[in-house]
Amino acid sequence: MYEIILAFITSFALTFVAIPSIIHIARKKNLVDEPGERRSHVVSTPSLGGIAIFAGMLFSIIMWTPFNYFGDLQYILCAFIIIFLIGVKDDLDPISPTRKFLGELLAAIILVFKANIKLTSFYGIFGIYNIPGLASIILSVFTIIVIINAFNLIDGINGLSASIGILISLILGIWFYNIERLEIAIIAFSLIGSTFAFLRYNITPAKIFMGDTGSLLLGMVCSILAILFIELHRTLPDSAYYFKAAPSFAVAILILPLFDTLRVFTLRILKGKSPFHADRTHIHHLLLDTGLSHMQATSVLIVFNILFIFLAFKLQNLGNFNLILLLLTIAILLSFGLSRLSRRKTIGQ
Repeated sequence: MYEIILAFITSFALTFVAIPSIIHIARKKNLVDEPGERRSHVVSTPSLGGIAIFAGMLFSIIMWTPFNYFGDLQYILCAFIIIFLIGVKDDLDPISPTRKFLGELLAAIILVFKANIKLTSFYGIFGIYNIPGLASIILSVFTIIVIINAFNLIDGINGLSASIGILISLILGIWFYNIERLEIAIIAFSLIGSTFAFLRYNITPAKIFMGDTGSLLLGMVCSILAILFIELHRTLPDSAYYFKAAPSFAVAILILPLFDTLRVFTLRILKGKSPFHADRTHIHHLLLDTGLSHMQATSVLIVFNILFIFLAFKLQNLGNFNLILLLLTIAILLSFGLSRLSRRKTIGQ
């Protein structure tokens, strides 16, 4: 237990101390995110907070993971470094979506082939249990890339990505500790410490943003935690920490980034636009349009995410397919109501 506590304290302290220097250098070198039509901020703000998150997390993981637990951790750290380099390059000098995707693909392939982080069962969804080898690889790589980019897409208002990352890592980190996967729990709590320290500087008025460096890293860590959470249930049928509907519980934990990405992509396609066409139709944008502040919108979304998690926990006896269908139906109804409210507020102004 003390390794987890020390991992949290170390990552928090290092990130907390590093961010003021990063802010100073970013402003001095004019490495800032400028306000714009699709931006939610109104002043120039440094966007290199992900560097401090990465440094605090990586140092803490290496420092406090017992050597006998290291296992496949070296490959996970390699994937982290690739994502970090992609994020830093994009924050300093934006890269093409294709090059960005290829970097994410390489990191995902390392996780699947070397760290063995992959989905091998549908747990009865659509009547499918075991997933054949090639299909398992493709599905796992696809899942990792989707979650990484989902976090990148929701990083649009102060505190949101960081708060969601903390919530996911806290729930799954505690679960991994309880099943004695200390190395994965240390990853989760190292991320919590770093992100919590970053959040101190990201609440309104935000002094710094995490940028792609931070959001891509958050997405990668959460994808690893979610996939391992689902996959390890194959070996825990008699455990006190076994969830009867692990995949649907993972969906509930990740409901905000996953559903928001699915929603905006669908809306853009229906409008005849590319799913990657940037706009202001994300759920957090709709909340801002109703008159909420950044932190109020973030708080609302965190509360609803927690409610989805509680609902999935209580209704896990429904089975994976029925529970996922229920969660998506509720999310669609809530987003539809929010869209109508946002439209009325916009028209009334």
